[in-house]
Amino acid sequence: MAFQHQGYSEAELRTLEEAVICREAQVSSLLNIFGERQHYSFPSIFIYGHTATGKTYVMQTILKILKLPHAIVNCVECFTSRLLLEQILNQLHGHCPIPENEYSAYERCDTLNDFVRFFKQVINQNIQHETVYIVLDKAEHLRDMEANLLPGFLRLQELTGSNVTVVFLSELVWEKFRPNTGCLEPFTLYFTDYGKVELQRILSCDHPAEYSEDFYAAYINILLGVFYTVCRDLKELKHLAALTFPKFCEPVLKGEAKENDTRRLWKNIEPHLKKAMQTVYLREISSLQWEKLQQSNEETGILKGLSAHAHVELPYYSKFLLIAAYLASYNPARTDKRFFVKHHGKIKKTNFLKKHEKTSNHLLGPKPFPLDRLLAILYSVVDSKVAPTANIFSQISSLVTLQLLTSVGHDDQLDGAKYKCTVSLDFIRAIARTVNFDIIKYLYDFL
Repeated sequence: MAFQHQGYSEAELRTLEEAVICREAQVSSLLNIFGERQHYSFPSIFIYGHTATGKTYVMQTILKILKLPHAIVNCVECFTSRLLLEQILNQLHGHCPIPENEYSAYERCDTLNDFVRFFKQVINQNIQHETVYIVLDKAEHLRDMEANLLPGFLRLQELTGSNVTVVFLSELVWEKFRPNTGCLEPFTLYFTDYGKVELQRILSCDHPAEYSEDFYAAYINILLGVFYTVCRDLKELKHLAALTFPKFCEPVLKGEAKENDTRRLWKNIEPHLKKAMQTVYLREISSLQWEKLQQSNEETGILKGLSAHAHVELPYYSKFLLIAAYLASYNPARTDKRFFVKHHGKIKKTNFLKKHEKTSNHLLGPKPFPLDRLLAILYSVVDSKVAPTANIFSQISSLVTLQLLTSVGHDDQLDGAKYKCTVSLDFIRAIARTVNFDIIKYLYDFL
């Protein structure tokens, strides 16, 4: 599909077509929306889609190849309104904070009113008669900033009287953004997920020069056959493809198989793909650690995964929920202050040791605990703040379904449901290691 547009040269459009793969429809739509360089475009464009669907890459490629004046800002990096506004002005003016200027910005910009004033100055000085594009990546973080920031960007063309288009890139739908007070509706564009054929085409472009395209395409086909059902993320698949390809071509380098001997190549790569799915894709270890592990296994002639890796795949907060449940099951309730409250002072174990507790709690088995105590311990052990959302409660239900927790009592009891943790010490230590949490320091039996 060749791009056609009167405002840009054939060479630019041809370069754009070669650089953007499997996103021809979206690029064509954007070119039609942009119009001519001097034409006024939509005041705001909202592009949304799942992660790794090409939103950021497509926008960067279009703006750079067509040489359109623009500023691209990541709202995660610019976590305050001042950083965000100053970064936009810096890029449009061509100002770079360096030691010589003491890393100062083009202008100090604390409010949206200041930004509008400085923006007009920059446009008049550096850019004339062309549409200026401001791209806000990870735009969902704008919702956590000042209330007037999102409506201001939506009406920036009106506020400044300039030829400017603001492009929002997000994984959320527009309905999650719309302010209650009303705002100017942006033009919305959806980026669909890549299909298997599209992923095959994109990943096959990275084939090494020393191997044929058909050989690498056959490898990508095998990789997608294993991972496509569980992973559609292009970045993850590229990472896995680069990581496991040396193992795929190993028999060819040793002279044990030819490039078209698919059966022998599959037999060699299959166990490595399975271990990569168990460890690297789940991010239990880094890629470098995985490569060292495979090298050490080759020396011993054994292919194995992590000796301490978790026996079940759990989300991040589910792991901390299980850790908190284990601590609540095996620690006496009165010791929670000792382990989880800051500035509790020095409390010796002998001060609250009772005669009947001389037996290890791990020998006596897990004790039931209420939900409030579980959440209190969770908030203490997890690094970031966790709001008691429905997501947390649903993960508790999932742990009960997996029989990692047991519900004690009945739902109609006035004091609420109680739970017990049913996993072993070795299991919880393996889970804790995956999140870098030293659970032994928080267990009463090991004081």
